[in-house]
Amino acid sequence: MTEIELDVKIEAGDLYDYMLMHHYHSAAGLLGSGVGAVAVLVGISRGEPIFWIAGLVLLLYLPWTLFLKSRGQALNNPVFRNPLHYKLDEKGITVSQNGEEQHQDWEQMVKAVSTGHSIIVYTSRVNATIFPKQQLGDKKTDVIEMISTHMPPAKVKIRN
Repeated sequence: MTEIELDVKIEAGDLYDYMLMHHYHSAAGLLGSGVGAVAVLVGISRGEPIFWIAGLVLLLYLPWTLFLKSRGQALNNPVFRNPLHYKLDEKGITVSQNGEEQHQDWEQMVKAVSTGHSIIVYTSRVNATIFPKQQLGDKKTDVIEMISTHMPPAKVKIRN
């Protein structure tokens, strides 16, 4: 396996999946969820509706705003209007679209994770390459193998 090429069209659902993963695995996302859950439990145990209402608002606010943000980005960002062409090889990941090309070496990748919906390769702390599993088809195993082979095991958290 020297090279894998594929085209990926990023949809709103793919962005939403990435945003949920990213935010709920951050300190702020975990803290907000924890405070929301505690507020709901306190409200229920004490019979105080204001606590469980505040807790529900905290728990539902982030997913709702991420949903709206992902839809807005998918509709308004020109990058997501057309498929992105990816080439994964021994050097790294190259993405191209409309005659423009960007390359990132494997050594520069921050981490690789998976969700039930996507394989996500972080190219920085906040930016990532998203590979929706549904669009990978029979190349999914090859993509996972390529990532796992070229990134240190400590940086790869991919479930097949």
